[in-house]
Amino acid sequence: MTDVFGPSHQDTGPSIGQARHEQVVFCSDDRSGLRAIIAIYNTALGPGLGGTRFYPYENEQTALADVLNLSRAMAYKNALAGLDLGGGKAVIIGDPVKDKSEALLRAYGRFIQSLGGRYFTACDVGTYSEDMDVIARETSFVTGRTPAHGGAGDSSICTAFGVFQGMRASAQHVYGSPTLRGRRVGVEGVGKVGYRLVDHLVADGAEVVICDVNAGAVERVRAAHPGVEVVADTAAMKRADIDVYAPCALGGVLDDEAVTTLRAKIVCGGANNQLAHPGVEKQLEERGILYAPDYVVNSGGVIQVADEIEGFNMDRARAKATQIFDTTLKIFSIAEEEGVPPAAAADRLAERRMSEVGRLRGIWLGR
Repeated sequence: MTDVFGPSHQDTGPSIGQARHEQVVFCSDDRSGLRAIIAIYNTALGPGLGGTRFYPYENEQTALADVLNLSRAMAYKNALAGLDLGGGKAVIIGDPVKDKSEALLRAYGRFIQSLGGRYFTACDVGTYSEDMDVIARETSFVTGRTPAHGGAGDSSICTAFGVFQGMRASAQHVYGSPTLRGRRVGVEGVGKVGYRLVDHLVADGAEVVICDVNAGAVERVRAAHPGVEVVADTAAMKRADIDVYAPCALGGVLDDEAVTTLRAKIVCGGANNQLAHPGVEKQLEERGILYAPDYVVNSGGVIQVADEIEGFNMDRARAKATQIFDTTLKIFSIAEEEGVPPAAAADRLAERRMSEVGRLRGIWLGR
């Protein structure tokens, strides 16, 4: 059983000790087939923001465990992104190909509206900007909409840019210069984020190595950048003679075997939950491999969609994503000062901001 009121039980991401979720809402509409869970972890910095995942979970307990962990991770990501937003997330139980409908999405939107602004949604696995437009017909608390409706559109633009800023900061820390020029960078997964990251790296003068299970994605990169090298698979990438390893596909790629095999000096990529289990971050540190925490460097996407709340402006969102460079450097500095891995330093920095800024809500402003 998953204990909603019990202590935090995030396995591989940020943890805040004995913290608990503020609110968990179960949403059901029989006629449309909607079965959804909205989890709000923390609103110390503002309303919760996080995407809606539409996925065929095996059962309700699995869905609940996922949304609790995802909403917790969003609190940390939003805090380190410098946003005045808390952590929230939602899951819809079902097959998005078979079960998604206008009625279901609009029913879901009404449940979001009923929360009165405590939760803003966005895209995630199984949901797209067009879905957000449908949801927005029932609620004003939605981001990630299409450009035709004033939205940010494809959030991979700022996600890739933010990963690149984190990689520049990593290069500054390891090599003394914030550039990847002359460095061999292995990008694992060249979908939306990975493809755009390759663009930034090539423009910066890096030598790029790629792999992807989708041959079409590889050919798309090769067509744009003929000089890019291709390796067969993930295992080959980890063994490759590269300076930087950038996981931009599935999570959990950094396990015990990967740590012993990896030849890179830096790990910095766009994938979520890159650490397979607790303790991997320490193993990386012991091997002299610098790990840039994934939820720090890939926060450009949430920065981009969060900008819609003010009225979307790409220049403003990009400027905000540029700050990922300074945040990443600050995390590396804290890690050295406090003698902890960067992942632990990132958690501490997020918790400090949530505590220090969140306490200001206690200052009475009058009626």
